[in-house]
Formats: sequence, C-alpha cells, structure tokens
Amino acid sequence: MLIIGSHVGYKKDSGLVGSVKEALSYRANTFMFYTGAPQNTVRSSIDLENVKEAYKLMEENNINKDNVVVHAPYIINLANGDESKFNFSCNFLSEELKRVNTFGMKYLVLHPGSHVGLGIDVGISNIIKALNLVLTNDDSNVMILLETMAGKGSEIGRTFEELKRIIDGVIRKERIGVCIDTCHLNDAGYDLNNFDDVLNHFDKVIGIDKIKCIHINDSKNSLDSHKDRHENIGKGTIGLDTLMKVINNPKLKDVPKILETPYIDGVAPYKEEIELIRKESNS
Repeated sequence: MLIIGSHVGYKKDSGLVGSVKEALSYRANTFMFYTGAPQNTVRSSIDLENVKEAYKLMEENNINKDNVVVHAPYIINLANGDESKFNFSCNFLSEELKRVNTFGMKYLVLHPGSHVGLGIDVGISNIIKALNLVLTNDDSNVMILLETMAGKGSEIGRTFEELKRIIDGVIRKERIGVCIDTCHLNDAGYDLNNFDDVLNHFDKVIGIDKIKCIHINDSKNSLDSHKDRHENIGKGTIGLDTLMKVINNPKLKDVPKILETPYIDGVAPYKEEIELIRKESNS
C-alpha cells in the first residue's frame, strides 16, 4: 500500500485533531506536522484528550500513527559552535523530543545544521557532540531523522558521506535515521533519473534500512544547483516520471512519502497531487 501524505498545520485550538482532519481532507493516509511554529520557540501545552481523539480518528481512517512524522523547527542548528546558540539548540531539541514522545510519534525529522563559516569538519563535530548530549539524556524511543540537504550556504548533509560521518560519531546509533528529500537530492547533485544507482550508493554508504521518511518534492532548480527551492509535482526539473520512480521503488514501499510542495495561489495543492500520484501508481 502506498503511504502518502503531506505537511499539515498544527494549531493550538484544534491540536492534533485538526492536523488529522486536514490530512483526511487531502485523502492522505499519513502526514507530517510541526509541534509549533518552525521559526520560533512558542509551544502550547499538549491536550492529551485531544491526542486521544486524534488517535481514534486516525484508526477509523486507516492512518497508522507509526507512519506519522514530526518535523523539528528550523531554528535548531546543532552545527553552530557559539556556546549560547549551541546550548539553545540542544535544549530545544530535547524539549521537542519530549513533545514528540508525548504525542506518541516515532520520528522527528531534523536538518543537520549549518556550520556558519566554521567549516564542515567543525560543524560535523558540533552536530555529533550535540546529538550525543541530547540522546544520552533522553529516555524516549523517538528516532531523529537527519534530512538530506541541498547544500545551500553552509548546510551540512549535502552528501551521504557527510551524514554517515555524523551517524558514525553518535553513540546511540539506533536513535538515528535518515529522511531523504527529492528536491534536496537533485539540488545537491544526485541525478534521480538514475534513482536505482542513487539508492544503491546510499545503501553502500549508510544502509537503506536507515531511510524512514521521504519528502517528495519537485525542484525549481537544475541538478547540482545547491539552491533548495521546491516545486509542485511534475512542474519542476525533476518531473513526474522520475518522482514516480522514487515513490514506486519496491525497496521503499513501506516508507512514508510526504509532500512539501508550494501552495498555489494561497491554496494547498496536496489533494490534487496525492490523487495524481495514486493514479500514476496504479497505471
């Protein structure tokens, strides 16, 4: 069964129930959400009765909560060596893990970080230090999924080898997975027209079993552009046929696929894009 959904909102008044209802309006069978605004630290308390109601709604509509993904806020940057910013990121990530655990979800997607001029080696060292600090003091089973990045600016995680270096340095490796993003892979220089080769390379470097989530996005940019600008499905440089090679790859059939494509005239395109993907999957 195709596990397909999109990013959905999470609002204080409607909570997780609102997120589930939005996903259902797109005819999705999974979804991804932030536990609060990704650009700031404002977080509302979690209403456990609302979470219980959301679980009931998911069960009634064949959404497995183990396929639901949470995304960490963008303001976490574990690669920054500035003491106050490093401590802030570690503390905020710890709190996010607790929130994900309270929601009962398994996965938290995290951008590895940007070295802000310190260099890749120092940035990776900082990320490893941060993850070891955070995971040593966390007793949940939430897995942090490091996202493949486009390589914009000083982003770390542009190559599989960079992610492997991070994973190799983490003590609790069972708590680390990977989220691959099709737009980011394209912009980082991985040619998805040859996706089997890309996947085989990932398997040799990291191990395919580490892929726990896939962000499905077309790209506004050419291969190896390092720009990270998402495009709607079939409207970008990757194209529908190539994206379907990723979506339908049998080795990834049990991995949740999440759309993060741009709104069109202020309206979410996810219902139509999910319908298109389902149609292409059955054709």
